[in-house]
Order: sequence, then C-alpha cells, then structure tokens
Amino acid sequence: MPTVPSSYPGVSVARVSISRSTPSRAGTGSRSRAAAREPRPAYECDACGHQPPKWVGRCPECGEWGSVVECTVTGPTVSGRVVSSRVPAEPARPIATISAAPARARPTGVGELDRVLGGGLVPGAVVLLAGEPGVGKSTLLLDVAQQWAAGAGSPSLVVSGEESVSQVRLRAERMGTLHDQLFLAAESDLAAVLGHLDAVKPGLLVLDSVQTISTTGTEGVPGGVTQVRAVTAALVAVAKGRGVATVLVGHVTKDGQVAGPRVLEHLVDVVLHFEGDKHSSLRMVRGVKNRFGAADEVGCFEMHEGGISSLADPSGLFLTRYSEPVPGTCVTVAMEGRRALLTEVQALIGATVAGSPRRTVSGLDSARLAMVLAVLQRRTERLTLHDREVFAATVGGIRVVEPAADLAVALAVASGGLNLAIAPHLVAIGEVGLTGEVRRVGAVPRRLAEAARLGFRLALVPPGCGPTSTGAGPEQMRVIEVTDVRSALQAAARASAE
Repeated sequence: MPTVPSSYPGVSVARVSISRSTPSRAGTGSRSRAAAREPRPAYECDACGHQPPKWVGRCPECGEWGSVVECTVTGPTVSGRVVSSRVPAEPARPIATISAAPARARPTGVGELDRVLGGGLVPGAVVLLAGEPGVGKSTLLLDVAQQWAAGAGSPSLVVSGEESVSQVRLRAERMGTLHDQLFLAAESDLAAVLGHLDAVKPGLLVLDSVQTISTTGTEGVPGGVTQVRAVTAALVAVAKGRGVATVLVGHVTKDGQVAGPRVLEHLVDVVLHFEGDKHSSLRMVRGVKNRFGAADEVGCFEMHEGGISSLADPSGLFLTRYSEPVPGTCVTVAMEGRRALLTEVQALIGATVAGSPRRTVSGLDSARLAMVLAVLQRRTERLTLHDREVFAATVGGIRVVEPAADLAVALAVASGGLNLAIAPHLVAIGEVGLTGEVRRVGAVPRRLAEAARLGFRLALVPPGCGPTSTGAGPEQMRVIEVTDVRSALQAAARASAE
C-alpha cells in the first residue's frame, strides 16, 4: 500500500474509512431485505378471529382462554397487521348449482308497492323508504305490515321509535289494520330491537325510523352519521342472516335527499322515495335503487280519511271533464317511470300590464314555460305574449317536467291567448325547440296506447313517431305528425272545427 503523505492526513483517513465502510453498509442492507422477506409470526384467536399483536393467554376480544395460537403467514397487511386467510364458512359453488328460490319476491298485498319493488319483498332484503314528514310513510307501512301478517303466513313486527304503541294502535283502528300476527313495539335501542326479533321471529320488520335508533357500542347522538351507519349495518347483517324482509323509514333533508351518510343508500338493497303534496290526495312511491327489479317504476296511492289505497288507474285524477270545450286546456301523456299518465295542462292569459308581467306555474317547469312563450311569440303572427301575464298549471297535483309536455303547453297557451277551444279528444306529445320545431320523445307507442284506452281519438306527435313510421299504432286513433309549432296550431284548429 503506498505511503500517504503526512501533509494530507485527513484525506488519507477519509479514503480508508470510506473503502472499509462501503462493504459493511451493503451487507447490512442485504440482510435487512432478506429479513423482510422472511415470514413473520402472527397470532390469531380460534374462537373469534381476533389478531392480537402478541401472544396472550386470554383473547381480549371474546374472553376465551387458550384460544390464541401462532400462525406464521406472509400475506398482505392492513395498518401494519398481517391479514391471514381463514377457512370460509361456506365454500364457493358453481353458479348453476345454487337455488334462486330463497330470493324470490313475495307479494306484500299492496299492488302499487309490489309494482315498484318488482313483485314484492325478497326475504333478507333491506328497503329504505324516505319521504317528507307527514306524507304518509307510517300509514303506508302499517297497511303493508297488516297485509303481510294476513297473507304471508309469518308474523310482521312494527318497531316505532317516534310514537308509542297506543298511538300506532289508534291509527291501526282508523285504518282497519288490526291482526293477531301484527306485533307492535316502541323502542329506540338496537339491542332491544334485536330482542324483539328473537321473541317474535317475524318475516317482515318495519323500523320507523332508522334515525331514532341508537346503539351503546357506538359514539355519537341518535340520528348522527356514526350512529345511523352502525345501526343500518347491523340491521342489514341481521336481515341477511335470518332472512327477514326489513323496511327502514328514513328522514329527508330540506333538499329532498335521504338524511344521513351517503353510504346508507349503498348498504340497503332498495331505495324508495315517497312523494306527495300535503294539499293533494295523490301520493307516489318512486324507485331510486332496486337490486331485484327495475329502478324507474312509480306507484300511485290516494290518501283519505280511512288511510291509504292503491291507484291502479290514476289517469282520471289528472283530467277534467267539461260539458263544453274550454279555451286554455290541452291534454298530454307524461311518463312516470314506465307508466303513462294522461295529464291536463291549463293556461290562463291575463291582461296587458306595464313592466314585467308575471309568469306563474304550478306542476310545470318555469324555465321551459318561459322558453315556450318565447317560441310562440317569435314563430306565430297572432299571439302577443311579451306584455301579458301567463298562468300555467297541471291538474290533480302531478308534476310534469319532461320536455314531452312542451307541445301541450304551447297549445294550451295559444288556445287561451286566441280564445279558441281545443277538441276534447285531442292529445299533444312532443318537445319544442327554439326554432319552433317539434322534436321526438321516447315511449310514444306506450303513450298513444294509454290515450286510446281512455277514449282519445286524435294525437299530435313529432315527425317519425306516427304509425306509418313506427309500423304500429292504436287502430281507433288518428295520429298526425307535426313538424313545428305553427303546423301543430293549424292541425288543432282544424280538429276543433270538425
């Protein structure tokens, strides 16, 4: 080895130290990587599956003695803990060998609700029914529980966290829903609810509402995000394990959304919205999510003093029968889910006012009404609407916001502005564009079939939607294709003169 000059002692020492330390660091890194690849011991309880960080004589989770054993695994880790594989309770089977009978829907006895659910309630399914206060959720579910108890062959249990059993009994007497297999309980603790399930062993559980139930093992106040999530998860697990059809009543926010965490809608199998105006007897159950059927079905109900009843044919609620034709009305066919509903649109043209005239709507989209008025003002010669008040509404409390009602709104406004009554046997279907053209809409054959069933003999439809284009149409109905608003007004005038 060459002699290091004395004038560079620091340099020579540094060179020697680097050359000697480099191999040792490399060797240390290799040993550490090898150690990381070696299996690490883990401990698991044979009774409950809990994995303590070290061996203990008694499992801290279930309290069993001598159940913690060592299991050396090299699997994935979660939060620094090894996740070991376990023998499943039931092995995987070929799909063709699995029976679908346990998942068949059972009718509830309420026809319109079965329509939305896809045939009825599936054992083990969890349904979330949400709606505004006072819309009739408890009344509907009490009727469902009575129908289930009378016809399903198994008891039904209604647990109320908002009312006492006496209050529920008074409503049941008024509705005539008393039955020996219908059980009531007033509870706000999850453990007590599970105790009632053990005692009654029902086929249907109605929980009114999930925001009022709490569990002592979870932090937070009743109705909070943590409590609602924990209670729902526990009820879903119990429903799946015991095969109990469960209906949870949920609150809504001021925006009409389901209150609570968004995961609440993901945990359940079916999400239904109960809608209705307090000043109208019409109620609608609208499907939002359904793992067992179509998610766009709508069920119609009518509220009355004796409770609630299904409306298998609700179109009559949205029509007015006149002894003589009246200006300012036109009938269209709206689609609520897969159901076609005939709806009457009424329009009233007020006097000329200075400044900004009012545009008032009820049951219609105000933005679409403003657009239709602008098109009529621009594309017709005899109508002057820019300085006149316009009032438009639907009949029966139904809300129609789809573009297919544009043509009927235009005809109703023109009829009121020109004081010309439209033929009572005419329906108008179509979307109106900004240039005045009439655009195609969906489900026209289904709309025409419903209109023909109720006695309408003339229909104005967009181009390409008539029987000559689609190849099918009601035999007793005359269908006229109109290209724009002006031709639609001319066709309606000719039909009125006939």
